[in-house]
Amino acid sequence: MSQSLKTILSLRDLILSGELKPGERLSELAIVDRLGVSRTPVRTALVRLEEEGLLEAMPSGGYAVRHFSKADIFDAIETRGTLEGLAARLAAERGPSPGQIGEIKVCLRKLDILVQKETGADTFPAYVELNERFHQLLVQLSGSRVVARQIERAAALPFASPSAFVEVQAVLPESRAILLVAQEQHRSVVEAIERREGARAEALMREHSRVAHRNLLMALEHQNAHDLVPGMALIRQA
Repeated sequence: MSQSLKTILSLRDLILSGELKPGERLSELAIVDRLGVSRTPVRTALVRLEEEGLLEAMPSGGYAVRHFSKADIFDAIETRGTLEGLAARLAAERGPSPGQIGEIKVCLRKLDILVQKETGADTFPAYVELNERFHQLLVQLSGSRVVARQIERAAALPFASPSAFVEVQAVLPESRAILLVAQEQHRSVVEAIERREGARAEALMREHSRVAHRNLLMALEHQNAHDLVPGMALIRQA
């Protein structure tokens, strides 16, 4: 792993863990001392994390840790959902191969097995991994590198990835119903793609992104779920 990548990961972790507070200005030299690296990888990390949306450039120079409103996060989720809807429509219109459909159905069946179990902290890591896999496969079905690249950028926005808030479901009993709805949406969008129903596939995938909205609200309402969402300290709840 390169020094620049290590610095990016270390600085990102400091932000998401809350050790660096929202609004806190970052001194390049202070980060150099804290991480024990040279100034070049620190500069690279600052630019990268601004691109990801975790930092904002200050008019007077330098960077500060960003904070996020609920509206900011809803917009990020909506952006990702709109693009995934486009991917689903393209997949349906272009018609993926039987092998591609078979691969996403295998993922769907594995998700079914997990959802039917009594989900908890011990099973959710596997669910998160499979959920991310499902979304990746769906994007691949579109056959569009352009759309895939834009979705990757949108999902990199803070809290916008398909699994950003899903782990709150491991501790909140009321989230069980949402989990079942999300899985039914997974199944329905695959069926729509198979039947070449582009408009329906797009609408289903856009609606599916709204599950993340509900998970965010549950995470904000329940103190015991806060530790499950990296970067929760960055969200302004007022």
